[in-house]
Amino acid sequence: MECQLTVLCENSVAFPHGLMGEHGWAVHVDTGERSLLLDTGQGLGLVNNSRVLGVDLSRLDAIVISHGHYDHTTGLPDALVASGGTDVYLHPDAFVDRYWFKDGQCREIGIRYKRGYLESLGARFKPVTGFSEIFPGIYLTGEVPKASDFEPPDATMKLRGADGAWLQDELKDDLSLVVDTDKGLTVVLGCAHAGLINILTHVSANLPGRPIHMVIGGTHLGFADQRQFDATVAALDRFGVQRLGASHCTGLVNCARLHQVYGDRFFFAAAGSRR
Repeated sequence: MECQLTVLCENSVAFPHGLMGEHGWAVHVDTGERSLLLDTGQGLGLVNNSRVLGVDLSRLDAIVISHGHYDHTTGLPDALVASGGTDVYLHPDAFVDRYWFKDGQCREIGIRYKRGYLESLGARFKPVTGFSEIFPGIYLTGEVPKASDFEPPDATMKLRGADGAWLQDELKDDLSLVVDTDKGLTVVLGCAHAGLINILTHVSANLPGRPIHMVIGGTHLGFADQRQFDATVAALDRFGVQRLGASHCTGLVNCARLHQVYGDRFFFAAAGSRR
């Protein structure tokens, strides 16, 4: 299967001709047979950037939501209107109320829209919890087992308990999209809240014998300490990834460090990037 990926939303832009950067993530997946959108950004650049890049959102066969954070979902109304309504794959926990809490500061970071409103725009929600094939050769990871000992949950991500106490958000809804291409598996991440190595281990366990050719998206390594970063790089070697396109929550410093390690195998997946 052929597969072309076009990054529609990201913190920065790949070229200065009409694109808009935003703190968010969205990538278009075109296999020739299927047109998919993983995430929708923060709602600022999706429509503009899709027009600049020649991506026709009216042809979407489905939208996939990697997890229920505002910077991946606030463009969902625009995507639904452009598509005329379509299937939306996501974990049932994506609509949980979510918060960022650090140093006494609190921000609401969940999905900005009610489910009923999105359904009125044509969203047909399809719950995903386990590893699933949604189209021939196109998979969603569903919930990812937390197997590694160096990929902890982000301590700033919180839920509000029934008694008002802050609880750790384990982000069970974090999922990734996998395309089985002619060159091997392409893994499209959202933010990799489940842990990059946990995700790749889960993919390899469910699609044994298939090499992982490319990984693209947010790795959440921008929030990792030195131990986690070093352990992640060491563990990546066993997967034989040929192309690593980091972006969004990887952070510029760690993107630079990954480039040092992977050289020509690394690329920065800014808005406008095509692979």
